Amino acid sequence: MDTMDNDDRLTLAGQQYDARLLVGTGRYRDLDEARAAIIASGAEIVTVAIRRLPDCAEGDGLLPMLRELGCTVLPNTAACFTVEDAVYTCQLARELLDGNTLCKLEIFGDDSLHPDVRATLTAAERLVADGFQVMAYTSDDPLIARELEAIGCVAVMPLGAPIGSGLGIRNPLNIRRIAESIRVPVLVDAGVGTASDAAVAMELGCDAVLMNTAIAHARDPVRMAKAMRHAVISGRHAWWAGRMAPREYGVPSSPMTGVASANA
Repeated sequence: MDTMDNDDRLTLAGQQYDARLLVGTGRYRDLDEARAAIIASGAEIVTVAIRRLPDCAEGDGLLPMLRELGCTVLPNTAACFTVEDAVYTCQLARELLDGNTLCKLEIFGDDSLHPDVRATLTAAERLVADGFQVMAYTSDDPLIARELEAIGCVAVMPLGAPIGSGLGIRNPLNIRRIAESIRVPVLVDAGVGTASDAAVAMELGCDAVLMNTAIAHARDPVRMAKAMRHAVISGRHAWWAGRMAPREYGVPSSPMTGVASANA
């Protein structure tokens, strides 16, 4: 099955989407490669770093290309280290994108790109009060996730591992707890390295996955984008199906009673 079920669409900020894979636009060699990868991914929401837009490899054609593809543009505050910079960047994006209020909030604590959760909470409060629909990138702390939901964020986006690391889901227990404890959509953001990581995120109960580097830095970005698309779909179906209970011992798949014996 190449798509989600019709009755299992992602609802985000009041809009419904068929795809549960969101992708970024950075790190590609050129606009043509970015376009091909986005199409292969099936993504309907594509995030753009507003502060890096003038210098990105995709150039001035990026936003027109995304509009041509019919993608929802999700501006993000990448490269922001303060509340003031993040809020200003979202306001700038709102002007640039004709009043769009959906935004991805990310504030880094230092050059490790780990989220500054205190600054994120403060900025989220200010942005929500200003009418923004905030998707917040944060740590994998369930308590912080609940605070972001209480502030009014439309989605919570815990990291799976440090941005660009490709290490996969390093703390599945916390990701599962976040997915089980809040009602707004939960998206794993950062750390995905390959398709199995995306499937694991979905099997933990996440609503979607956002990624960039895992696709853009693959040997074949377009093929990896297609793999990620199918992994997210597979993981979602597996979550709905419900995995069997793990056991510490083997259990035969066929009954042992009534088996023909050579001594009978």
